[in-house]
Amino acid sequence: MLHRERQKDEGRMDVPVIETSDPVWRDIADQIPVPAWTADRNGRLLWTNRPWQDENGAVSSGDLWFCSLAAETRGAAVDEWRAGTASGRPFVVRIGDHEDGTVFSVTPTHPDAAGNCRWTAVATGDAARREAESARAATRAELNTLTNAMPQMVWATRPDGHHDFYNAQWYRFTGVPEGSTDGEGWNGMFHTDDQDRAWTRWRHSLATGEDYEIEYRLRHRSGKYRWVLGRALPVRDGDGRIVRWIGTCTDIDSAKRAAEQNDILSRELSHRIKNIFAIITGLIRMSARRMPAMRGFADELAARVAALGAAHDLARPHSDISRPSVGEATLHHVLRDLLAPYAAEQWQITGDDVAIDDRGATPVALLFHELATNAAKYGALSTADGRVSIRTSRRGGVLMIDWRELGGPAIVGAPDTVGFGTRLATLSIEQQLAGTITRDWRHEGLAVQIEVACDALVREPRTDAAD
Repeated sequence: MLHRERQKDEGRMDVPVIETSDPVWRDIADQIPVPAWTADRNGRLLWTNRPWQDENGAVSSGDLWFCSLAAETRGAAVDEWRAGTASGRPFVVRIGDHEDGTVFSVTPTHPDAAGNCRWTAVATGDAARREAESARAATRAELNTLTNAMPQMVWATRPDGHHDFYNAQWYRFTGVPEGSTDGEGWNGMFHTDDQDRAWTRWRHSLATGEDYEIEYRLRHRSGKYRWVLGRALPVRDGDGRIVRWIGTCTDIDSAKRAAEQNDILSRELSHRIKNIFAIITGLIRMSARRMPAMRGFADELAARVAALGAAHDLARPHSDISRPSVGEATLHHVLRDLLAPYAAEQWQITGDDVAIDDRGATPVALLFHELATNAAKYGALSTADGRVSIRTSRRGGVLMIDWRELGGPAIVGAPDTVGFGTRLATLSIEQQLAGTITRDWRHEGLAVQIEVACDALVREPRTDAAD
């Protein structure tokens, strides 16, 4: 190979000389894994690529390309250079012996107006090939080290989806022999109930270039199936063509089973609370039978208790399994259901209505159920003359909701402590819907303002909403 063995003139700047003005050409030349340079007929360097600079250092105006050669190889290389440039045709320059030396393929450019050619040299031959292969091997070793250090299973495929790489975590998790899941063998690792779904989603990504994401059960080395989150992204070249897919599998089995257990407990707790509402309703109706004069009052009270139970079911935290279906509901529809337990003359909903579905219904219901409950205990709904107004206004893609209480007990200031329900309601708006909520503890009553993106209230944005 080349050796740096040259003298620098005192006071001369040591900087690369790059004469070409085409940045794309320079970038391409810098990325090839072998040295390349351009010189005039006398050997003065006009341009060098990055691999040349990495081996021989920066060059200065007037430097000769062969100044960096070892003394024992310089003479023969200079002779070949002079003979080749004199011929005016492409030629080769060999540096070093036939086994370990480097061969440069030298090609003349079109002569300028004065008849002078520039000569471009690119390393070729076995030595250059070995150097390129060594660089690729080093890159692959770095990739293996990086992926094996990750806690996730990492895999890669060709553009057509053929799997040709798995990291050590994949084989450690699955326990299968190395290489046994290459190609389409990976699909046999999925639970039979998940195979078609995983294949369909993967083929869709291959056909469209969309990101791949799916949850499925993967066979563990123990023989049991564990839930994993599979993700993959396409790697594209400069023209946008997919050249690779890089994917990961993350073990989410413990988290998924914990979520399922929490959902079971939540549904059981909700079931018991609803039973309590049913018992209260039954006791009211039993008492009314003994006091016929109170029948009308009892029926109204029982209806309000039932409505409160329905509001509770809508407002409680839900999972994907237990989440209620609200169909083509709107925000005003949900708010009316939540306020139905309270006297109709005490609350009013006005303004712009927007679409809402199960994605936005639960966090919205949780917040307004908490506001209504607190108003019934301490605020405007705790007195016969109290009133609550809710006004909604849409500004572009943002929904503004104003909750105002009037006619309730006077407020002397913000409470010293914040209850769990209030904190949970706030989190539901800020975290689940990425909205904001502010409270103003006015003397005449609480004022609350909520801002949330309209698209956050639905899974698939709709262009219209019924009043």
